[in-house]
Amino acid sequence: MAAQHKRRAEGRSDSSILAKITSSPIVSRGKQAASDAAFVSKKLLRSTGKAAWIAGTTFLILVVPLIIEMDREQQFNELELQQASLLGAPPTGPAHK
Repeated sequence: MAAQHKRRAEGRSDSSILAKITSSPIVSRGKQAASDAAFVSKKLLRSTGKAAWIAGTTFLILVVPLIIEMDREQQFNELELQQASLLGAPPTGPAHK
């Protein structure tokens, strides 16, 4: 019976120590810092996503048509070189593959 009473007293002291630790200012500051860090991370992730969307759509609208046009120009130049060589004219530029 005395052993049970002693265990109950130890259980109360454990819970009171736990209560003191969780209500300490250090723990509350840590929780606040973690909450602030999560908030900033969420905002940063959202703004990074928006910036990636803007960069991606700008690339598709401006750069991809430029690349396609440059490829067409290169194919056209190669075709002119082939036709000139078939007609017997000396090549005007180096042919590369």
